[in-house]
Amino acid sequence: MLTFFRNFFKTKVGLAIALAFLGLIGFAFASMDVSSTGAFGGVAGGDRVAVVGDEKVSTAALNDAASEALRRVREENPDATIQTLLAGDGLDNVLGGLIDRYVLIAWGEENGLRAGRNLVNSEIRQIPGARGPSGNFEESAYQAFLSAQSLTDAQLRQQVRTSLFFRQSVIPATYGTIVPDSIAETYARTFKERRRGFVAAIPAAAFAPTGNPTDAQLREFYAENGQRFVRPERRSLRYASFGADALGETIEPSDTQIQEYFRENAEDYAARETRSFTQLIVSTRQGAEAIAQRVSSGQSFAAAAAEAGFRTAQLENQERETVREQASAAVADAYFSASEGGLTAPARSPLGWHIARVDDVNQEPAKSLASVRGEIADVLRERNRQRGIAELATTIEDRLADGASLTAVAEELDLEIQSTPALTASGFVYGTQQRAPEALLPTLDFAFQIDEGEPEIAALPDGQNFIVYEVATITPSATAPLAEIRDNVIAEWRRVRGNEGARAAADRVLKRIEDGATLAAALSAEDVALPNPDGVNITRQEIAQMRNASVPAPLALFFSMAEGTTKKLQGSQDQGWYIVALDDISLGELEENDPLIAQAKGQISQGWAAELSEQMIAAMRAEVGVERNPDAIAAVRRQLLGETN
Repeated sequence: MLTFFRNFFKTKVGLAIALAFLGLIGFAFASMDVSSTGAFGGVAGGDRVAVVGDEKVSTAALNDAASEALRRVREENPDATIQTLLAGDGLDNVLGGLIDRYVLIAWGEENGLRAGRNLVNSEIRQIPGARGPSGNFEESAYQAFLSAQSLTDAQLRQQVRTSLFFRQSVIPATYGTIVPDSIAETYARTFKERRRGFVAAIPAAAFAPTGNPTDAQLREFYAENGQRFVRPERRSLRYASFGADALGETIEPSDTQIQEYFRENAEDYAARETRSFTQLIVSTRQGAEAIAQRVSSGQSFAAAAAEAGFRTAQLENQERETVREQASAAVADAYFSASEGGLTAPARSPLGWHIARVDDVNQEPAKSLASVRGEIADVLRERNRQRGIAELATTIEDRLADGASLTAVAEELDLEIQSTPALTASGFVYGTQQRAPEALLPTLDFAFQIDEGEPEIAALPDGQNFIVYEVATITPSATAPLAEIRDNVIAEWRRVRGNEGARAAADRVLKRIEDGATLAAALSAEDVALPNPDGVNITRQEIAQMRNASVPAPLALFFSMAEGTTKKLQGSQDQGWYIVALDDISLGELEENDPLIAQAKGQISQGWAAELSEQMIAAMRAEVGVERNPDAIAAVRRQLLGETN
């Protein structure tokens, strides 16, 4: 069912709704909080790309928002480049999200909504990554979370503030969206439909030129399709790792430290008495004394308790202090003054009157320093190791902050510096399938954000070792020179030209079908041999059962066509074209109260909520007022692409 409704968003209307909503959520809340007065030095078009109400959206804000968007894209595709992000309407999408963030805040403030510091603080304290081992907010955990997300405190606060305005304005407007039963039934009924037809593939390889292009043709193709030959950014790193070995003998505890630890923890090594009891708690002193009297007369403790209508409970290996904390001092004194096998005197706690039989008494003698010396040494050694490695890491971090070089730090610690070949952000040696060194993988994300010669220190995932590293060289993402990739460009030229031929063939096949030919006959009329069409007989329910599997594009088109029509569809990556023919549509029966109706209602409600959200934001934009500066936007695009203004 979910897949069916996802197909809705593959239509022009559905796709517009989905992209608008995802653009709002993805970019509006991910955009970084940057001063609205920043500017690029010397960039034409002014220092602002837009004005939202009375607030300027600076060129610097758009530049940083694009960088943040690229970072998030790289979480899915580490080799993505700024060219990839800006292809098509990429920059407009980033700017649209940035503008919507300003719109939400401006509209909210104008209409009395609030997202003050205390509320923002409350939201930050709820972030799981900002909590320490105790489950409470800890500053150190919060700073580590910010570092992991490449955010500053101000940027995160702005994101949280924007989210709060969204939750106060847009979400209430879309909450509780209800789809009429008639519409839900219509969509549920289409879910049972069966479609029959054919899909034919027209591969680009069948029409690809066999010869080489002329030099002029190749240069022209290369100039027009430079985006196809962009190499990802590559970086080579220098690094050295260290662990507790770097501390040497400093982690070994001295006799003085061992003795001091023994004194500070004397209670742990003192003589210890634990007792086990069969316990009974009654509401009155008279009741407890009556039971004690029956036991003194020879009746068993359990029988005396049962006769009085009570049940006993077992307490195992209890210390005096534990009984004191859980009951009262009087109960502890009574329990630990009776002899083994004897009955305790009634004693009171907030729960009532306690009486117990002492089942067992265990006396542990005090431990001498000599008997626990090895145990204490192990504890202190581990404590010294953890403290020492943390202090060493802090010292190195301070040294690096003060300008110390990686080489100087490595020499001081007698570490071996290693160098890597050019690496991509995805963690591979450029041009190969060889992985980057294991120790560097956790640092790669940040290593692709810093400049050359800026040494950093990072803890490895085991928490026991650290790595000091720096970027040695940076090779920016750029179109590869034609001379270096001539063979690749020729292969791409053949593929593109073949795809153009496949498209022309698809047009000819469609024309023959319009003139009355069958799909098979229209294909066989081509001068080159083409694969026979494949028959398709499938229901929407079978499509839905693919679950998370990607629905092939021809099948997606198959379920968006009208009965008796034939359409062409471009394949991916210039591999060819498809001809999709839908011959027949038949609808299955929908039973009364079919569960599909409720599913349809829920799925369509989500789509409606998304559309209402976009309409709400559009109304806010109209009310607040938004003006864009095309010249400044174009200047930012050139700046991001490294072009000359």
